[in-house]
Amino acid sequence: MPNLYATSDLHLSHRDNAPLLDSVRPESPDDWLIVAGDVAEHADAVSDALATLRRRFATVVWVPGNHELWTTPKDPVQARGEQRYTELVRRCRELDVLTPEDPFPVWEHGPRPLTVAALFVLYDYSWRTPAAEGHSLDEALRQAREAGVVCTDEYLLHPDPYAGRAEWCARRLEVSEKRLAEIPGDHGTVLVSHWPLHRHPTAPLYYPEFAMWCGTSETADWHVRYRAEVAVYGHLHIPRTTHRDGVRFEEVSLGYPREWNRRSRGAVPLRRIL
Repeated sequence: MPNLYATSDLHLSHRDNAPLLDSVRPESPDDWLIVAGDVAEHADAVSDALATLRRRFATVVWVPGNHELWTTPKDPVQARGEQRYTELVRRCRELDVLTPEDPFPVWEHGPRPLTVAALFVLYDYSWRTPAAEGHSLDEALRQAREAGVVCTDEYLLHPDPYAGRAEWCARRLEVSEKRLAEIPGDHGTVLVSHWPLHRHPTAPLYYPEFAMWCGTSETADWHVRYRAEVAVYGHLHIPRTTHRDGVRFEEVSLGYPREWNRRSRGAVPLRRIL
């Protein structure tokens, strides 16, 4: 029976991470791979890596992370915001890599069909610390800066043509909920998002203020509402398995060399999901 694997946060621009792409290989030619974002920052590096992975795996499903959406000064592709995302989707389609804009594939190798739902939902700053609850976004950001926490997204992830990232998130929630509602009722799901769909994985964050850039309260019940067998995500660089409401949550991130070098297992660039 084929395997369903997942990876995220490969951050291939880091010298010690780049060789690890060679370790992301299937056990059989029928295996599938989920890539839950943050492959690299430059569009060419993202598409080159996905092309390599598509040659190895029967099906590759990609969702964007914040790093893919950054517009950095040295990237030849200077598209911003939604236009940048559209360009990445176009490149994926040329490679036969599935995205959140394509029909959801169905994993048929289990007790029930599982629709692999690739989601791009961003975040809306709703995951606040107790001190920031009930205050304006400006005040919440001020508190984060005071704690020494400002996500690079504030400088490089442009929301064009939306007024802000929260507004872009609201649009992506609308699109995603419509598509999830169309999944047949007898299907379970594998929910795939770069940002965790539930807040509980952010509990171990060293800086709790960073949770503002990690998700949205609007997805808190999606794992139940959409019959998830497993929810796959990255972004936090805290790879582990947790459970909520009887649903398994898998963070599949590799992370930065300074992080995986401290772990007893070392670098783990690939995890089996099913």
